[in-house]
Amino acid sequence: MFTALLDAARNSPFKTPFTKAQCDAGTVAPVRGRSIAAAATDEVEFGSTKFFLLCGLGGIISCGSTHTFVVPLDLVKCRLQVDQAKYKNVFHGFKLTLAEDGSRGLVKGWAPTFFGYSAQGAFKFGLYEVFKVQYANMLGEENAYLYRTWLYLGASASAEFFADMALSPFEAAKVKIQTMPGFASNMREAMPKMMGEEGIMAFYKGLVPLWCRQIPYTMMKFACFEKTVELLYAYVVPKPRDQCSKGEQLIVTFAAGYIAGVFCAIVSHPADVVVSKLNQAKGSSAIDVAKQLGFMGMWNGLMPRIIMIGTLTALQWFIYDGVKVALSIPRPPPPEMPESLKKKLGVQ
Repeated sequence: MFTALLDAARNSPFKTPFTKAQCDAGTVAPVRGRSIAAAATDEVEFGSTKFFLLCGLGGIISCGSTHTFVVPLDLVKCRLQVDQAKYKNVFHGFKLTLAEDGSRGLVKGWAPTFFGYSAQGAFKFGLYEVFKVQYANMLGEENAYLYRTWLYLGASASAEFFADMALSPFEAAKVKIQTMPGFASNMREAMPKMMGEEGIMAFYKGLVPLWCRQIPYTMMKFACFEKTVELLYAYVVPKPRDQCSKGEQLIVTFAAGYIAGVFCAIVSHPADVVVSKLNQAKGSSAIDVAKQLGFMGMWNGLMPRIIMIGTLTALQWFIYDGVKVALSIPRPPPPEMPESLKKKLGVQ
């Protein structure tokens, strides 16, 4: 499998509009399948097995750490979604949680959050890179550039489909710990109890609404981020990307990530409310929960989620890009139109 991916990556149209090699002339022979010489650096080879695995590691670090960091806000958000009568707003939610459970109550559900989103991050970022290479290779160099937004959408949706299968059991446990007082105080207690009461479906009954929440979210997260980076370098940043320091590039990454995160939160919020309520309401279906909530009810807790997801998304891209810098993983620049397409369109 990985041999085929490596061959696909080497011949991928992404290597021209999306990557650049800095070569020392005359020191390295051309790599088969490329029209330019390979860079004489310690950088991980783009599209190699190591490249995909390290991207997955970057996803583990970025998603696991950031989601765990915002557990207190996530806990209050979930309680707002499932019990609006008791938890009036974000500040009241924090105040009531501290009064009832103390400061330790604010970190309830940290373990399933950490393990669940670490697993999700590995699939989300690692498979996104895999599918992006594969789909670009299928489209060809010119179409990969012309339809790059659709390529980002398709690759991110495909990756998230598998990522949510890894996340679902942990998400179900997290919601029960956070929203059902007395059910369980930690993951070790929650998971066996869930299995005993409802069987294996206790962990996957929220998978479909999770797909409905996470796939649009991830499509927006990746496509909006990629396009925002492209636009920032084209119209906001006063110098080309290759003239920016790594620190300046990471600032652009953070800004683009936050913009993408705001849109992500809005697009995926109704499904997020349904997931929270569904894992709390034993024996209910997603349709039952949606009918019970009504249209306005599915927007409960939107503001804290915008703050949470905006911050999360920005930090995730910042950390993911930082991991790439630290581990010498290729970081493609904004896309450039292939020379063959420039000639066809008469663009200079």
